[in-house]
Amino acid sequence: MLFVNWSTWTPTMHATLLFVERGDELLLIRKKRGLGAGLINGPGGKIDPGETPVQAAVREVIEEVGVTPTDPRWVGQLRFQFVDGLRLQVEVYRSPSFTGTPTESPEALPFWCHRDAIPYEEMWADDAEWMPHMLSGHFIRLTAIFDGQQMLTHSLTLS
Repeated sequence: MLFVNWSTWTPTMHATLLFVERGDELLLIRKKRGLGAGLINGPGGKIDPGETPVQAAVREVIEEVGVTPTDPRWVGQLRFQFVDGLRLQVEVYRSPSFTGTPTESPEALPFWCHRDAIPYEEMWADDAEWMPHMLSGHFIRLTAIFDGQQMLTHSLTLS
């Protein structure tokens, strides 16, 4: 198994996830292209040069699903080491308010999902480990090693 020294680890890619909320529902997407194509997740993507993570998170939601989060809050950080060498760090946000109407884009098919019916079996394997804690109000930090879409190991810290 691949060993990662997380204390000296640095990402090769920095990205975001932003979960828009409507009461007890989350705006999820079925990803149509890129890393994780075919899987369900929250909207998000790479941070562009000169952007802060929260700016990138809001931009990605607008681009992918056509809504504008109006009160994004940082709720966690995910670090992924892939056996192919990709080192991905993801800043996670929640927004309890938004404007606009979810609309399909070339990248994503959006849909509302009740928080008690999240289809973890169609998501990245780590999501089932940290999302319930994030949704219950914890700040989450996760490290995980993946081989393709298979999670080999992970560690979760809550605060």
